[in-house]
Amino acid sequence: MTEVLLARWQFTITSVYHFFFVPLTIGLAWLVAIMETAYVRTGNDLYLRMTRFWGKLFLINFAVGVVTGIVMEFQFGMNWSEYSRFVGDVFGAPLAIEALMAFFLESTFLGLWIFGWDRLSKGVHAATMWLVAFGSTISALWILIANSFMHQPVGYAIQDGRAVMVDFWALVSNPHIRVQFPHVIAGAVTTGAFFVLAISAYHLRRQTSDRALFRRSFILATIYGAIGIGLVGLVGHSQAQHMVRVQPMKMAAAEALWEGEDPASFSLLTIGNEAEQRDVFAIRVPGLLSLLAYNRLEGRVQGIKDLQIEFQHLYGPGNYVPPVAISYWAFRLMAGAGVLMGLLAFLALLAVLRERVDRSRRLQAALIPALLLPYLANSTGWIFTEIGRQPWIVYGLQLTADASSPTVTSGMLITSILTLTLLYTGLIAVDVYLLWRNSVGPHSPAAPAQAGSRGAS
Repeated sequence: MTEVLLARWQFTITSVYHFFFVPLTIGLAWLVAIMETAYVRTGNDLYLRMTRFWGKLFLINFAVGVVTGIVMEFQFGMNWSEYSRFVGDVFGAPLAIEALMAFFLESTFLGLWIFGWDRLSKGVHAATMWLVAFGSTISALWILIANSFMHQPVGYAIQDGRAVMVDFWALVSNPHIRVQFPHVIAGAVTTGAFFVLAISAYHLRRQTSDRALFRRSFILATIYGAIGIGLVGLVGHSQAQHMVRVQPMKMAAAEALWEGEDPASFSLLTIGNEAEQRDVFAIRVPGLLSLLAYNRLEGRVQGIKDLQIEFQHLYGPGNYVPPVAISYWAFRLMAGAGVLMGLLAFLALLAVLRERVDRSRRLQAALIPALLLPYLANSTGWIFTEIGRQPWIVYGLQLTADASSPTVTSGMLITSILTLTLLYTGLIAVDVYLLWRNSVGPHSPAAPAQAGSRGAS
C-alpha cells in the first residue's frame, strides 16, 4: 500500500468510529431537553425519571465521543500536511470557531447540568440541557462548514499556491451546507429516536417494573423519530438534486451509470465490471433517476464515461472516477436502512395512535435490533459522501494524492492504524458495555425508586 492509501485508511477508521457517537449525542440531547421541559411544565415525576435515565446514557455516549474526536484534528497536521498547507487558511477558521464557541458552550453547560441538580432551579437546570443541545448542533454546523468547502469550494482565492479566504460569508453560506447540515441533523434526530425506541421496546417486552417510563419514552421517541425520518427523506432528496448539479460524477458512481441517459434510469440492482465500465447484470427503472434529479420524468443525467472525458479537458490527464462499487453499495445501504426505519416509524406511530404500544409484541421485537439501522445509515452515508468525492480532497482544487505528508512513512502509518484501531475498538467496547449495563443490564435504573428525587425547585 502507498502512504496516501494508508493515510486514507487511518482517517476513515477514526472518522467512522467517531461518527458512531456524534449523531446520538445530538439527537439524544434534544430529546432529553424535551423530557426535562415536560417535567418543569407539568411537575410530573415520570418525566423526571425519564430525564435522569436517558440523560445518564447521553453522558456515557458524550464522554466517549469526545475522546474519539480529539485524534482527528491532529491527523490534518500529521498525515495531511500538504492539504493543511494548501487550505489551512480557509479550513482552519471554522474548526477554530467550533472549538472556541460551540464545544466550550456545550461542555460548560453540560457541566452545569451534571452538577446543578440540587443547586439550580428546575427551569434553569432544564435550560442548561437546551444549551447543551444547541451547542452540540452548532458544533456540527461549523465542522460541516469546513467539510462543505472540500465538496464545493467557495469564498477563496489562490495566492502563492495556497487557497486564501477572501469571503467569510460565502464560506458559511455555502450552498452545500444548506443541504448537508439539515440532513445530518435529521439523521441525528432519527438516531436518538431509534436508540430510545429500541431500549424502550426491550423493557416493554420484558414487562420491566417501571413500564410507565418506557411507555411514555416509546411514545415520545415515536413522534420524534417520525419527524426525523420524514426530514431525512425530504432533505436527502434535495441533497441528491444538489449533487447532480455540483458533483455529477458522485451521482453517476452511486447509480453505476456508465453512459449518460435522458431520461435516466434508476438502478434497483446492478452487477458491474468496473474495470471495463459496463454492466454485467442490471435491473433499472426507466425515467426514475431523472424524476429524482429534476422532479420530472425527463432530463439528462451524465454518465461516468462522459464525465471522465469532460474532467480530462478541465483538469488534465488522470482518472477522475471514484470507486464505483463502494459508492454504489454504500448509497444503497444508506437508503435501504432509511426505508426500513421509515416503515418501522410508521408502524410505531400506528401503535401509538391505536393505543397498542404494550400489545404490539412483534413490533417491539423488531425495534430492538433496529437500533443498528441508524448507525448503518450514518456510517454508509458518510462513506459514500467522502468516497464519492475522490480523487479530490478539495473538489476541483487539490487531489488526494497531492495532499498527504511527504515525510510520513508506511511503517509509521501502519503502526498508528493498528494502535488507533485497537484503542478505538476498546473504547467502543467500553461504551457499549456501559450503555448496556445502564439501560438493559442487571443494574439499569428502571424502577421508580432508583430514579432519585429532585432537589431545589
